[in-house]
Amino acid sequence: MSALTQRALPQLAGMRILVLNWRDVRHPESGGAENYLHETTRRFVAAGAHVTLLTARPPGQPAREQIDGVDVHRAGGTLTVYLCAAWRMLRTGHRYDVVVDCQNGIPFFAPLFLQASVVQVVHHVHQDQFATRFPPVVAAVGRRVEADCARWVYRGSRSVAVSASTRQEMRMRLRVDGVIDIVPNGGVPLLQTNRTRAEVPTVVLVSRLVPHKRVDVLLHAVARVRAALPQLRVEIVGGGPELSALRELSVRLDLTGVVTLHGRVPDNIRDALLGRAWVTTSTSDGEGWGCSVLEAAAAGVPCVALDVPGIRDAVLDGRTGRLVAEPGPAAFAAALVAALTKLADPDRAAAVAQECQRWARRFTWDRSAELLAASVLAARCDSSRERRTARSDMTTLAWFTHDDPPAVLARLRLTDEVAVVGTRMAVILRGCDDLAALALLEELGAFAVQVRTAGRHEVLAGPDIAARPAPDTKTSVPGACV
Repeated sequence: MSALTQRALPQLAGMRILVLNWRDVRHPESGGAENYLHETTRRFVAAGAHVTLLTARPPGQPAREQIDGVDVHRAGGTLTVYLCAAWRMLRTGHRYDVVVDCQNGIPFFAPLFLQASVVQVVHHVHQDQFATRFPPVVAAVGRRVEADCARWVYRGSRSVAVSASTRQEMRMRLRVDGVIDIVPNGGVPLLQTNRTRAEVPTVVLVSRLVPHKRVDVLLHAVARVRAALPQLRVEIVGGGPELSALRELSVRLDLTGVVTLHGRVPDNIRDALLGRAWVTTSTSDGEGWGCSVLEAAAAGVPCVALDVPGIRDAVLDGRTGRLVAEPGPAAFAAALVAALTKLADPDRAAAVAQECQRWARRFTWDRSAELLAASVLAARCDSSRERRTARSDMTTLAWFTHDDPPAVLARLRLTDEVAVVGTRMAVILRGCDDLAALALLEELGAFAVQVRTAGRHEVLAGPDIAARPAPDTKTSVPGACV
């Protein structure tokens, strides 16, 4: 994997950044969104930025504390946090250079309360989830607030999505028409020791047990799989409001002795269980990003998953897992049987584990922080100076050679992602089609140029010089030696 060039983070030094999120990493119900914020903003602080987080205050937590250099101010509850944040922005908003406004269904509407540039961060679109948590009238209001109200308030602001799926949902369902950068989650360190798989087919799921995760689909599928794989074992790790109902369902399906619902366990026990897995699973209705999928991949564990937004970004179908297009237990059971049968071959299992870890290695929090820093800095730029006019979602992947890489870096956008090894370069050019990319690189004096439209997973994983494909004269600069 190529070393990515860090250009944006150093430019945050001295900046005053206000961050808005309904929870912080020490909130008892914190999850992937809070970890995302924590890992990126603590790197902002390490780069020299001054970061203040406004968030809710759960019982027993101090109104103010510092976490890894981030100044955390807590006030309000699940809903009143938005009022508290608005009041504080009105009083102190003039102190900040830029705002990172994290939308978790309900926006903070930062542009209404201060003049600083705003970057809106969206993990996933909540349009379908409002109905599962609120009465019909309240759910309808929530959908309007997330879509119509937010679109009007944040018009002209830059947005960040954590995956291509989230960006697509923002375009299609929220009708956001401004620039949306993709800044994926980082990952966990790869398992350094050789894990010992269980001797029998074993599924391990690590998840919050909430309605939209649809773990009941997994249990119904397991009831079907048991006949084909009588030695099957399923370990479900995690707590949540669905835990009791899932335990009752397991008993009704006669899965005692097959399925164990552990609830919340210490990290070392969770990791030990995951290390024994043949596969993990995801039967979620949809996610912004498959955090648990990548965590399993880092341990060399592939995933059998429903083909839904967010998860399809985290799984390389046929390489790091299997995506099931048809919803429901029957199709999922068939996919589980097929995957577990193939993984019974130790050589195949070892090859898949290596592929999983190669994929997981592409996602680091250092890279995520660099990409988010680039979006923050871009939000402060005068957009009228932009030379590219292609649709912001158009992304081109380019490989080329240049005698003076620093000169190239000086001409590229901060939101363009660059990998450099000697004079060889690989670049993801955002908001740029292949023809514009060829023209730009020819102007820069690049040679041995090859470009093509970046795919979903390439946008997520970033440029890699080693991944350069075979020469294609159709995508090369005329006269260049590829």
